Amino acid sequence: MIKTDIIIIGAGPVGLFTVFEAGLLKLKCHLIDSLPHAGGQCSEIYPKKPIYDIPGFPSVLAGELIDNLLKQAAPFKPGFTLGEAAVNIDKTDDDDFVVTTIKGTKHKAPVVMIAGGLGVFEPRKPPISNIANFEDNGVDYIIRDPEVYRGKRCVIAGGGDSALDWAIFLADKNIAKEVTLVHRSSSFRGHLDSVQQVINLAEKGKINLLTEAQVVGLNGNEKLESVTIKHKTSGEKELELDNFIPLFGLKPALGPIANWGLEIEKNAIKVDTLDYSTNIPGIYAIGDVNTYTNKLKLILCGFHEGTLAVQSAFSRIHPEKKNILKYTTVNGVQGF
Repeated sequence: MIKTDIIIIGAGPVGLFTVFEAGLLKLKCHLIDSLPHAGGQCSEIYPKKPIYDIPGFPSVLAGELIDNLLKQAAPFKPGFTLGEAAVNIDKTDDDDFVVTTIKGTKHKAPVVMIAGGLGVFEPRKPPISNIANFEDNGVDYIIRDPEVYRGKRCVIAGGGDSALDWAIFLADKNIAKEVTLVHRSSSFRGHLDSVQQVINLAEKGKINLLTEAQVVGLNGNEKLESVTIKHKTSGEKELELDNFIPLFGLKPALGPIANWGLEIEKNAIKVDTLDYSTNIPGIYAIGDVNTYTNKLKLILCGFHEGTLAVQSAFSRIHPEKKNILKYTTVNGVQGF
């Protein structure tokens, strides 16, 4: 049995920053994550993708942000159970919680914070009958390391931020030999400045932009060799390539969390914005996994939620003590 003050389910950016905030209150944390490494989606899905809305960083790569959060949390010596999904939460007679993973590892604490991001997720795949034949052999649903596409001919499909951002990155950084962006509409769902960057790169000949078109066929023997693209007015054409990257987003699901007796609304956990507590006293939900009026799914909002949640957790863990806010600018950071 692993015993701690706070069990954090989810080792993404919000969970990692919560370790720091809890440490300032002398509360020990242990993190559980189904991924084999810390960082959540930032490490698993887009470690090389720049993030622009972290205060104090005009631009920071997602992987670098995780590295910095790990360094920030290090003085407080968090524990980690990685590569094991949390599957059960049980209440004990002494008002603590026991969280058990899929491998049977048990953790006990008076407080649980669920920072599971989108929960369990899988990519939305285009309806192409033989696409499974080329998965990891020319077809990728997630870009983890852009260097994989160095000197390659890439076709990206999608009209959201992820498709726009990666098309810009691979073309503007001269990583891919050739970048084609295919979108079924003439308008995009992504940020306007990203749309304009794509248009500018297309005008310079760095992106082959095909709107009102869809990839409808994949061709090749053992490896993907070409795609068939169907345009709304001009019909079908075949395009040779090395990699087809459909970026249609992820389908999130709460997974085992949905069976823990928590109040769920629209595939997220309802919380009280006073302290981001759930309907079960002692269990909090922070980051993208929660929902409330005017919720914004931003990392910086998750940082705020985790900060307030640990203040409430301190009162639950130490009801006899009064917590006095101490500024790090005055007291510094005193690790364990």
